[in-house]
Amino acid sequence: MQHEVRVFADPDALALAAAAYVAEQARNAVARRGRFSFAVSGGRTPWAMFAELALCPVPWAQTLIYQVDERIAPRGDPDRNLTHLEASLADVPANIVAMPVEVDDLEAGASAYAEQLPERFDLVHLGLGPDGHTASLILGDPVLAVTDRLVAVTQPYQSRQRMTLTYPALARADQILWLVAGAHERDPLALMLHGDASIPAGRVVALQSLVMTDAAAM
Repeated sequence: MQHEVRVFADPDALALAAAAYVAEQARNAVARRGRFSFAVSGGRTPWAMFAELALCPVPWAQTLIYQVDERIAPRGDPDRNLTHLEASLADVPANIVAMPVEVDDLEAGASAYAEQLPERFDLVHLGLGPDGHTASLILGDPVLAVTDRLVAVTQPYQSRQRMTLTYPALARADQILWLVAGAHERDPLALMLHGDASIPAGRVVALQSLVMTDAAAM
């Protein structure tokens, strides 16, 4: 997959530019089709972007925000991506379709979430881990080989199981936005940009891909 790359001076400039980009994508999608389907990942890098996005002119009533992945933890737990997403968006009337990670039957929950996904995502936000993982697609996990499901449950990673979109679900993206920041992500970013399939991020395929990064990661 070919990637467009935009480099910014620091994380603050990256967050501002990424928020402006998402807001523009939202307005364009709503103008064309009357709705904006946006899937978002967890991690620290996007929190500042979401906070900036809350200040942007976004057609929130026509926007649906899906989760790319989520840790199996109670609602409100600081490990939950949803906790930080809701805090970053604050009082914005966002329509968040949360992953059902609190149900007893996680596999059934994953199947139920898959049924809520759109046929196409207008935009999918992804991050990049120092080990090359993206979403909760982690090296060595059987979920990497899943081709018949859109949502799956991982093995424990860093003490938590996770629910995640699979590669087939990510392939529904019309546009992927990668947010990458920090020197610790320089090596995996270089591998991903070269299409190295030895890391999970290198196996993602979608129609278009934009990498927004700070100078430290380049």
